[in-house]
Amino acid sequence: MIKRIVKLTFQEDKIGDFLAIFEKSKSEIRRFDGCQHVELLRAHSPGNVFFTFSIWENEETLETYRQSELFRSTWSQTKILFSEKPVAWSVDLVSVG
Repeated sequence: MIKRIVKLTFQEDKIGDFLAIFEKSKSEIRRFDGCQHVELLRAHSPGNVFFTFSIWENEETLETYRQSELFRSTWSQTKILFSEKPVAWSVDLVSVG
C-alpha cells in the first residue's frame, strides 16, 4: 500500500479554479484502478495551501495513474494555478496512537 501526500500552493485568485477542477475529477480518480482513497485538505493558514492525501494499492498502480490521460489532463489544468512548486511524499505508517 502506498500513501501519498502532495502539498499544493495556489495563487490566491486561482483557488476557486482549482476547487472546480478537483470537484470535477475526484470521482474519476477514486474510480481509477488501484486507488483506494482520495481526499483534499486545506491548511488553516495560509488558506492557499492544500494537500491531497491518497492511498494506492501499490507503487505500480500509482505510477499507472501518473502516466494516465486523466492525470495529464488534470495536472495540466492545475499546475498553471500554482504560486509555488508542489511537493510530494510517499509515506508509510509507523504507528497509530
